[in-house]
Amino acid sequence: MATAKHVPQRTCVACGSTSDKRSLVRIVRTPEGAVEVDERGKRSGRGAYLCASADCWETGVKKKRLDHRLHTTLSAANRETLKQYAERLFQTQSV
Repeated sequence: MATAKHVPQRTCVACGSTSDKRSLVRIVRTPEGAVEVDERGKRSGRGAYLCASADCWETGVKKKRLDHRLHTTLSAANRETLKQYAERLFQTQSV
């Protein structure tokens, strides 16, 4: 009898829904203090996850949910970088 492989579950910081790790986007605060998108999900640092939906990205960034979870304050440049990543993400989803 084969056992089912464990699928890591993570929670979106914006909407609170739980999903498998691969379906969410990880944002990481690196040990150097930089905040960036971790597309592979393997970078070291404090991480937070967002659903691939515009509402979750807006809530996570504008309502400072990412700031709280990453234990940092996002700079204007960080917010702009995340906004640009989200725009690219939603363009590829709609194609």
